[in-house]
Amino acid sequence: MISTKGRYALRVMLDLAGQPAGEAIKLRDVAERQQISVKYLEQIIAVLNKAGMVRSIRGPQGGYMLSRKPADYTVGAILRLTEGDLAPVSCVSSSYPECERQNQCATVVVWEKMYDAINNVIDNITLADLQQYGKEKK
Repeated sequence: MISTKGRYALRVMLDLAGQPAGEAIKLRDVAERQQISVKYLEQIIAVLNKAGMVRSIRGPQGGYMLSRKPADYTVGAILRLTEGDLAPVSCVSSSYPECERQNQCATVVVWEKMYDAINNVIDNITLADLQQYGKEKK
């Protein structure tokens, strides 16, 4: 399952993507629109900022903005940043040592196909795509 941190990071990035280009947005405004506590949002934005996904602007007109265009961010990149590896089981994750049973395990094919499907979906949807999906829902 994707944690609230991952889900909220995606919502924050989508919120910033919806703002006019070059305009810094205050964190409390994002928090209010997304109904996320400012404290929790500060933790999430720190991770996004450190990774270079957002830029912070200091001063009275300061705030946060995307570092790149919405089409340059995949859902996969955002979720992996906040969630880590999204493998359904450790035996198909590169973050864990290879399972000693992997060569004779019949179920590993299920986990590999599931992992491939997850990655295929999240790596082929961008923030720009999500913006378009949002417009179509209205």
